[in-house]
Amino acid sequence: MASRIELRSDNAAGVAPEIMDAVAAANTGSALAYGGDGWSARLRERVAEAFEFPDVAVFPVVSGTAANALGLSALCPPWGSVLCHESAHILRSECGATSMLSGGAVLRGLPGDGSRLHPDGLAAAFAATNWGDNHQSQPAALSLTLPTDLGALYRPDEVAVLAAAARHRGLAVHVDGARLANAVAALGCTPAELTWRAGVDVLSLGATKNGALSTDAIVCFDRTAADQLVYRTKRAGHVASKMRFQSVQLDAYLAGGRWLELAAQANRTMARLATGLGHLGLGFVCRPEVNMAFVYLADDAAERAAAAGVDFYRMGPGLIRLVTSFQTTDVDIDDALGRFAAALQVR
Repeated sequence: MASRIELRSDNAAGVAPEIMDAVAAANTGSALAYGGDGWSARLRERVAEAFEFPDVAVFPVVSGTAANALGLSALCPPWGSVLCHESAHILRSECGATSMLSGGAVLRGLPGDGSRLHPDGLAAAFAATNWGDNHQSQPAALSLTLPTDLGALYRPDEVAVLAAAARHRGLAVHVDGARLANAVAALGCTPAELTWRAGVDVLSLGATKNGALSTDAIVCFDRTAADQLVYRTKRAGHVASKMRFQSVQLDAYLAGGRWLELAAQANRTMARLATGLGHLGLGFVCRPEVNMAFVYLADDAAERAAAAGVDFYRMGPGLIRLVTSFQTTDVDIDDALGRFAAALQVR
């Protein structure tokens, strides 16, 4: 029987060998607990270098959900609201974590074509807000998912326009960066250009989907929020006693631009896959720009492709999601395309 081809999620991928090696290398001797070790000190320097922001603060946490929820908790008071796209992961797939860890903040989903927020939609949300009315939660933070949950991108100038509009109304700006490396690699910009230089205050780094073992991180460019997160991370149980093993993963992830190289591989194999699927006559919800594609595929063909050993998620009738990772190879893609062609009964 042919081996299965993993296209369900980059979460299903293993660990980048260099990161695993770094964890093993850190497993010698003793080190101070709770971030008082040399690896954690070096991590802050590594993040400062990667983002060109000397005064950056970084907080390793166990998951992207924790990174998003805790990061937003430092930007939004309990009586406030977070504005995000109606498809945002923080709204649809994190079980109200932001509301819990912020003490009650409301998540308010806004429409927007292509799973992206647009300036006119944000302006409409502001116009519909009863500012200063204590009967309504007050917008306090704008959260952008980058890339979006359908794999679309915001360019740095687009982030800057949205951030400026948010700032004008007193909102802080957060980025859910679960696949931030894929976005940076696809856009060919610098991490700084896509984040703090465009007006972002806090982001989740998104390492687990891109080769890390068991960690994510909150990256904070705002000193007031960073001061809060010292306590919020501890109170939420996300200050690991053996933090060196989290910090060393993130250090190895960022070292020498490795995070962007890993993401570029995932993006490249998705581009190969999307081109091949297009040649087979299949369409997409939106043009794949990173390592994720939502593909229109008849249910009977999906059944045949799954039976042939292609693993993917079904998102509804006639729609599947495909995701590549740093482990996906050209051989995997060509094999998958052959199986899709057979499932479509293309000769």
